[in-house]
Amino acid sequence: MISTRMAAVDDMPVVMELVNELAVFEKAADQVTNTVDQLVADGFGEHPLFETILAEDDGIVVGMSLYYFRYSTWKGKRLYLEDLIVKEAHRSKGTGRLLFEATIEQAKKQRCTGMMWQVLDWNKPAIEFYKAYASDIDGEWMNVKINF
Repeated sequence: MISTRMAAVDDMPVVMELVNELAVFEKAADQVTNTVDQLVADGFGEHPLFETILAEDDGIVVGMSLYYFRYSTWKGKRLYLEDLIVKEAHRSKGTGRLLFEATIEQAKKQRCTGMMWQVLDWNKPAIEFYKAYASDIDGEWMNVKINF
C-alpha cells in the first residue's frame, strides 16, 4: 500500500536519487549540480528553503513532491511545486495522484492562495494528468533565468 509522509534529513540521499532520475527522464542529466549535502543544508537549516513529501510502497520510497513557498504581489502566498517525481516502475498506479493531492493539502494548510508549477510541453502524460485537476496551463509566459 502506498502512503505519504514528510521527508527527514536522512531521506535526502533518496531525494537526490529521484532528482537524478527526473533529470535523465527530462534529457538533462548533465545539468544536475546539486548534492545531498546541499539538500540537507537548504532543507533543514535554520530557515528551510523547501519541503518534501515522500511516497512509500511498503517502506520503500517510490516518489516525491518537493515544493517551496513564493509570494505573488497579485495573489499573495503561493506554493511552488518544483518537482513531482514517481519512479518509472510505480507510474500509473496512483502514486502521482497521492503526492499531488498531498501537496495541494499542504498548500491549503499553509494558507496559500494557490499552487504553481511547470511542465515540459512534450510531457503529454503529465499535461493530461494536470488537466484532470482543472489546471490552468498558461503558454503565454516565457521562462527566464540567470545562472551563477
